[in-house]
Amino acid sequence: MALIVQKYGGTSVGTVERIKAVAQRVRRTVQAGNSVVVVVSAMGKTTDGLVKLANDISSSPSRREMDMLLSTGEQVSIALLSMALQEAAQPAVSLTGAQVGIVTEATHTRARILSIETDRIQRHLNRGEVVVVAGFQGISSLTDFEITTLGRGGSDTSAVALAAALKADACEIYTDVPGILTADPRLVPDAQLMPEITSDEMLELASLGAKVLHPRAVEIARNYGVTLVVRSSWTDDPGTRVVSPQPQPRPLVGLEIAHPVDGVGFDTDQAKVALLRIPDRPGIAARLFRELAQQDLNVDLVIQSIHEENTNDIAFTVVKESCNRAEAVAAAIAPALRTTPDPRASEAEVVVDRHMAKVSISGAGMIGRPGVAAQMFETLAKAGVNLEMISTSEVQVSCAIAESDCDRAIAALCDVFAVTSSPTHLGTRAQAQLPDTPSVRGAALDRQQARLAIRHVPDRPGMAARLFRLLADHIISVDMIIQSQRCRLVDGITTRDIAFTVSQADAAAAREVLLAEMPQWGCGEVVVDEAIAKVSIVGIGMVLRPGIAARMFEAIAQQGINIQMIATSEIKVSCVVAQEDGVHALQAVHEAFGLAGDTRIEVSA
Repeated sequence: MALIVQKYGGTSVGTVERIKAVAQRVRRTVQAGNSVVVVVSAMGKTTDGLVKLANDISSSPSRREMDMLLSTGEQVSIALLSMALQEAAQPAVSLTGAQVGIVTEATHTRARILSIETDRIQRHLNRGEVVVVAGFQGISSLTDFEITTLGRGGSDTSAVALAAALKADACEIYTDVPGILTADPRLVPDAQLMPEITSDEMLELASLGAKVLHPRAVEIARNYGVTLVVRSSWTDDPGTRVVSPQPQPRPLVGLEIAHPVDGVGFDTDQAKVALLRIPDRPGIAARLFRELAQQDLNVDLVIQSIHEENTNDIAFTVVKESCNRAEAVAAAIAPALRTTPDPRASEAEVVVDRHMAKVSISGAGMIGRPGVAAQMFETLAKAGVNLEMISTSEVQVSCAIAESDCDRAIAALCDVFAVTSSPTHLGTRAQAQLPDTPSVRGAALDRQQARLAIRHVPDRPGMAARLFRLLADHIISVDMIIQSQRCRLVDGITTRDIAFTVSQADAAAAREVLLAEMPQWGCGEVVVDEAIAKVSIVGIGMVLRPGIAARMFEAIAQQGINIQMIATSEIKVSCVVAQEDGVHALQAVHEAFGLAGDTRIEVSA
């Protein structure tokens, strides 16, 4: 007998008829010989209605009372679904988060799960009952019983956490689309269903705005090896299977606040090639990386900095044995990349460093924790290590440093993050090289970001650490981070520009925080641009396959769209473009990688 956790969202239980349909699906699962725990959200737009009521009463309702209010929505759903199951002759019992024993942090409206007491659920399951649990909620402790809610995506998080605590055979997430699609079907009508995706890929897509699964839920699944299946509430189609690697043993205490970093890695076989002062116009990156791909040169980190005076910089790393060939390609292109038609204008400059290393921290627990990257930068600064390049993703932060600093950097990072051994990703690497593994699994667009650029940051160890610690202390999460390759002397001090993206909602606060500190640190102006969009591709199949980035850049260039920033990780390439170009860039990239399906996916209302 298998134990299945099923989660149904607000649309799936939005009406009496839909609740009855869910009850029949649950009953069929039980009749197939399974024990079932069901997690449900509030009906339809119930939560929105409750929020409106609160705002009609108070302009600033307390977080505690908001939790008391919002938690009632799920209680309606669990009671009605339990009644529907009982009416269908299926024994069932409804339980709130408190009754289940979902213990969280004492943080209202955005609590994280600490532990789950499973004894009561197990007793009901042993009696043949379906346990219907209110998602999105818990209690701060088993003594004061303060009701807490988990924030956005809380029902997904509740379901996967329950599956981890119960050691369930699978966690099925039922939604209004057939599964995980290659892109948002509202923006790309011919997006197609993925039958399978890895949890690493899903983490990236979820964090890039794919709303079918919340990153916190995927994080728990990855950490505890929970098999996730995303399916439609309206059909019996198999949906998408989210596959997680074999997890390292970890306790269920501190379930969502476990060590954020579970691996520290390094690669001393790195060389950096940078092109400085290249024209800031469509097609430049495409041309460079197309030439590199034609030479069968595999590129690792890629960054393109913010523009300055109609030019910008592009830097990338390759293995050392490829450095001469990569330099030759860059040097051959550089004379053609004049900033103006004037033959007296300066040509793009090629700078090479053959003695580089890459150090990385990784872990699904990094999601939504602003201080992790800052802690890495602080640790390297204390060890006297200067950062040459920075690349970030939701589950990894990588820095290019001098090869001579590598041993010192690794020792310091392992010590501060309490990492004694790093998990191997041989399974993922092996799967990445299978012939049928697509180079790109999906594409995403984020139009809710803003870019901040800090000019003339002193180029010395510790500046990035101070900068991102300041933001982390104000609970501002940073996404892409780009440090320019070009240096500028300001009052005799070598400086670089640093640019990064944050949520648009955090842009004003981030600028205010920075303006208060930057002058005394010797930095220049802070420039904010909210009219940007980030288009990304994700896929483990791009590992060690040359030409993926080039194909993306070409697809964007063919639409006449200029790329403003570039950042890569091992399984993701992201480009910042003008906000007005975002949808066209996404559609072009989706088509370029053959992600389109034969039929259109209908999204239920």
